Amino acid sequence: SQASFEEDSQKQPAVGHWKPLMPSKGSKEEPETGCQDAGGVDETQSTEQLNVSRLRSSSVEIREKGSEFLKEELHKAQKELKLKDKECERLSKVREQLEQELEELTASLFEEAHKMVREANTKQAASEKQLREARGKIDMLQAEVTALKTLVITSTPSSPNRELHPQLQSPSKAVFRKGHGRNKSTSSAMVSAASQNVTPEPVSHECKEVDSILFAEFQAWKESPTLDKSCSFLDRIYREDVGPCLDFTKQELSELVRVAVEQNTLTIEPVASQTLPVVKVSAEECGGPKKCALSGLPRTCKHRIMLGDSGNYYYISPSCRARITAVCNFFTYIRYIQQGLVRQDVELMYWEVMRLRREMSLAKLGFYPSEM
Repeated sequence: SQASFEEDSQKQPAVGHWKPLMPSKGSKEEPETGCQDAGGVDETQSTEQLNVSRLRSSSVEIREKGSEFLKEELHKAQKELKLKDKECERLSKVREQLEQELEELTASLFEEAHKMVREANTKQAASEKQLREARGKIDMLQAEVTALKTLVITSTPSSPNRELHPQLQSPSKAVFRKGHGRNKSTSSAMVSAASQNVTPEPVSHECKEVDSILFAEFQAWKESPTLDKSCSFLDRIYREDVGPCLDFTKQELSELVRVAVEQNTLTIEPVASQTLPVVKVSAEECGGPKKCALSGLPRTCKHRIMLGDSGNYYYISPSCRARITAVCNFFTYIRYIQQGLVRQDVELMYWEVMRLRREMSLAKLGFYPSEM
C-alpha cells in the first residue's frame, strides 16, 4: 500500500501529496493511512471529473446558444441584405427611367430647336422676298410718279396735254385702250376724260363763273391740303358728290368700295383680259358676267373690281364702273395737289376740280359713254 501510495503520489503530486513527519508506529497503522490517502485521491478525481463534465456541458450549452445567436444574426443580416438588394434594384430602375426621360427630353429639345431654326429661315426668306418685291414696287411707283408729274405739270384746262387726254387726239392717232393702264385707282387719271362724256366740248366754249363760296373753301384747303374729310371743302364734296356717286343698292359692298377708293387700294380690270381666279366668297355677292354685284341687277359686266389684296373679285356694270372711275379721278387729282405735283394757278386747279365734280354728278345720274 505504501508502494501504491507512492505511485499515486508520483502520478498526481499536486493533489493530496503529503509526507508523514513522524515514523510509523506499527504495521497496522500504515495500511490504514494508505487507504485513507487512496480514498481522498479518488474523491478528488471524481470531483475533478465532475467539474470537467460540468465545464464540458456548460461549454456545449454556451456553444449551442452562441450558434443560435449567430444564426439569428445571420438571418437578420440576410433580411437586411435582401431589403438593400430590393432598394438597389428600385434605385437602378429609377436611374434608368431618368436616363431615358433625359434622352427623350434632349431629343425633343434638339428637334424643337431645329424646327425653330427652320421656321426662322423660312420667315427670313419670306421677309427678304417681300422686301425685294416692295423695293421693286417702290422703284416702279417712283418712276410712274415722275412720269405723271411731267404729264400733269404740262396739262391745264386751257391747254391740255394730249398724251394725258387721248380723247383730244385725232381719230387716226388715237389708240383704243381697253381698261386701265394700271389696275390701281391711281391710274384713273390716265383714263380719257372724254370717256366720261359722250360728246365732249372744248372748255373755252362754255360760259362759267366762279362761285365765291366754293372758291374760298378751295383756297382754304389749298393752303394746307389734306385728305381729311372734316374740312369744309372735302366735306361738301363728300356730301354732294362722292357719297351719292358711291351709293349703290348693296350698301355693305358700297361702303367697302368707298373705303378702298379713299385708301387708294381699289383695282379695276377687264373681265376678258385675265383668267378668272378662285372666288372666295359666294357667287351671289360677287355677281357674274351677267349680274352686277353693286346694283344686283342683271347687266352685262365687262369689268370687275378687287378691294385691296383680298383676292375677291366683284363684277360691275358699265354704269357702276363710270361712277367709281369718276370718284377715283377726283381723288387722284387732289392727291396730286397734296403731293405738290400740280404746278398751276389756283383758279385753274379750281376749275379742274369743278370739272371732276361735274363728271361725278353725271355718273351718279346714270350718264356714261358707250365705251364703258
